[in-house]
Amino acid sequence: MTLALFPGSFDPFHNGHLEVVERAARLFDEVVVATLRNPQKSEPLFSLSEREEMIREALVHLPHVRTVSVSTLVVNVARDVGATAIVKGLRAVSDFENELQMAQMNRQLAGVETLFIPTSSTYSFIASRLLREVARFGGDVTAFVPKPVAERLVERFQR
Repeated sequence: MTLALFPGSFDPFHNGHLEVVERAARLFDEVVVATLRNPQKSEPLFSLSEREEMIREALVHLPHVRTVSVSTLVVNVARDVGATAIVKGLRAVSDFENELQMAQMNRQLAGVETLFIPTSSTYSFIASRLLREVARFGGDVTAFVPKPVAERLVERFQR
């Protein structure tokens, strides 16, 4: 059985993330979406448990996809879930440099391979950082995020 780990901070999970999960689900027997705490990023908008719940709701149509939330190294999560590969989405060439370094480090640390899946041009401009900003100032992000995420964003920023 092949199992892919799709890690990220997902704050919030958006349609570009969803596309990568759906494509990975066609390539692997099972996909584990791991919501991570990223200490290099600013204070998160949603807690780990809130993010995991939104993602789980957004992925109910994918029976071989499950979610976890953790605060550890990605390679530890990969080992714990039995991942045969780590899947990372790429929006632009600028994403590749950082992701390549992480992939090489993960391979050295744990021997786990990384598969890069480029997002379609439909979603290549979407970034969680931009979505938080637009939602914070009352903009409509419903076209860019799954319904459960859109609902939580509206709740979070209601005045």
